[in-house]
Amino acid sequence: MKNYLAVERALRTAAPHALVEAARAALAEHYGATGVELLMADYSLTVLQPVGAPARTEGPVPVNGSPEGRTFGSQTPYERSAPGRDDSVLLHLPVTVRGDRLGVLDVTLPRDRRTSETVQDLTEIARLLGHEIIVAERDTDLYLRARRVSRLTLAAEMQWQLLPARACSRPEYAIGAQLEPAYAIHGDNFDWSTTADTLTLTVTNGMGEGIEASLLTNLAVNALRNARRAGIGIADQAALADQALYAEYRGASYVSTLLLTFELATGNVQVVDAGSPRLWRRRGKTVERVELEAQLPLGMFDETAYAVQEFQVLPGDRLVFVSDGVYATANSSGEPYGERVLARAIQAASLLHAPSVPTAILQALAEHRDAEPEDDALVVCLDWFGAKGGPEG
Repeated sequence: MKNYLAVERALRTAAPHALVEAARAALAEHYGATGVELLMADYSLTVLQPVGAPARTEGPVPVNGSPEGRTFGSQTPYERSAPGRDDSVLLHLPVTVRGDRLGVLDVTLPRDRRTSETVQDLTEIARLLGHEIIVAERDTDLYLRARRVSRLTLAAEMQWQLLPARACSRPEYAIGAQLEPAYAIHGDNFDWSTTADTLTLTVTNGMGEGIEASLLTNLAVNALRNARRAGIGIADQAALADQALYAEYRGASYVSTLLLTFELATGNVQVVDAGSPRLWRRRGKTVERVELEAQLPLGMFDETAYAVQEFQVLPGDRLVFVSDGVYATANSSGEPYGERVLARAIQAASLLHAPSVPTAILQALAEHRDAEPEDDALVVCLDWFGAKGGPEG
């Protein structure tokens, strides 16, 4: 515990840009680490990129097929012999904040310093490092730059800065989400917020392309947040966002949105369906679309009134939300991803945790599409554990 507290103190007092250097020095002093490297997941979740001057990695590490990727996907520590050093072990440790997978911390230890207590301490230190990175990102671009293998478009930069995270978990649920093309998105978006009693989730699809779509979605998401933070229900949140968009665009541009509020104790869900995002549910071995009463997109007409519908989620349910860039995408033969192919992709991902499901569905979409994407593609997965909770996703 003394060693752990010393490393914790070093991380909490380090300059925002110097977290890796602080971790490297503190872990060497207190645990005998001979190598420490932080790898962060890029925006497309396909590679892990070294932060700062790499200790051993010459470049990005693929998520698929690498030991680091194994830890990133499973969210469990993985240990192996250090390459070329029989006297040392290499620990791959997940860097995760409340279910949001940021990357992997690699720590090389002399074999005689490796104990179960040490591994437990280092696993907690990797989690602590994740929290410090989130705080540090207010003051430095270092970690955001490490997440990109190429330059983001300006529209994509705006959209990623607007997002809450790509995953979140607590005892009642686990959420995972992903957008593609990750480096050139413009109109699709997701958002969530939780209280002691509720989870509010929105899935948004702004019309248009490029900066215009990003600006439209930014206005919509912030209007919804402003209304939500005033403590009003989702029907009024939709109405106020609708007014804000209509006042700016006079119906020329609008935003399709699904707004949902989950009651954590009961699984009761209130929903406003204002446009094109759709919802599928996997219950047991059955995958089916949840049919909702479609209402007008936000901003299409002045002073639209929105009605709330209700349905129930049960422990073990998986909800999958997709934008029209997913279900409406057709292959070269004209077959849309739609009902049959999407249901098959959801079923194929049944053993994955929620944060891994969107990437799997989007990979299946890319194989189905057999061409470059023409629209944003958004997938959000929510696993419902219920009031008694379950393992984090």
